Amino acid sequence: MAAVLILTALEDITADLVIHVLNGRGIPVVRVDPVDIGPDLQFNARIGPDRQWAGRLRTPSRKVNLEEITAVYYRRPTPIRFPHLEAFGQQVHDFAVDEAKYGFNGLLWHLPNAVYVNPPFSSTRAEFKPAQLQVATQMGFQIPPTIITNDAAEARKFAFEHAPIVYKTFRGVPPSNDGYYGVIWTQRVDADCFDDSIAVTAHMFQAEIPKMADVRLTAIGPQIFAQRIETPDRALDWRSGDWDDLIHTPIKVPDTIATAVRSYLDHFDLVFGCFDFALVGDGTSPEHWIWMECNPNGQWGWLPDADDIAEAFADVLQGGLGSG
Repeated sequence: MAAVLILTALEDITADLVIHVLNGRGIPVVRVDPVDIGPDLQFNARIGPDRQWAGRLRTPSRKVNLEEITAVYYRRPTPIRFPHLEAFGQQVHDFAVDEAKYGFNGLLWHLPNAVYVNPPFSSTRAEFKPAQLQVATQMGFQIPPTIITNDAAEARKFAFEHAPIVYKTFRGVPPSNDGYYGVIWTQRVDADCFDDSIAVTAHMFQAEIPKMADVRLTAIGPQIFAQRIETPDRALDWRSGDWDDLIHTPIKVPDTIATAVRSYLDHFDLVFGCFDFALVGDGTSPEHWIWMECNPNGQWGWLPDADDIAEAFADVLQGGLGSG
């Protein structure tokens, strides 16, 4: 019996949309969060005569043979940690975490018959902003003038050449001790504020783009979906306000942009990606589309065409059923 494995946290509306479609098509789905490893998540695997791992994965509600998993949606599993082991010391806790990562995840990331959306190692490689920007230019996208530096003098020089400029993080703010996450939005910066503290870590500064709107482009398998996004107050970063106030309009993707998107995904061995663009015109010309980033595991459940995107995800995952 072929099945689809969904690796994600317990609460994940985006994954829920895909699971709903797969259930409607009668496709068996096994949802797992590796953080649950223990009595409620057990597994075993051996290398058989065919030189492939074979075994079983069991949760309180599902059982599936590893060799029956023909598609994996690697969504957003919870980082593995074992609070009950912290009393034995940090070393013991970290040892158990690493063993689970490299043992259990090592199995799930190398299932012999599975199509991955996305392959975890490919997603990790594609998350590095310096790589994204370099590959984007190689694929023909226009990008903002950019500097990555920890040198205050070079940062000031860049600001003088390209003012106004903005600051962007490479990742996000890690969780605090109480588990809460913070966010640093794209923001304008003044070179007069630069001092030797810039030397502490890496920073990315870009020329501010005089945009008319933004575009969120979602590519999954052979399909592309794109929404023009506007904010009532023309915010620098549309993510910083109330998402209920965003104005969405479907937008046609120029052929050259669509081709470059495919080439970008192929370069990183990705099946799916959420691309962000700044529009400096009405979007009818490729020159109007300024590439910002690609999130290889981006959110799309909030978009107006989420139902169509979920169907496209199900198409790709269902397509894997014939590969085993």
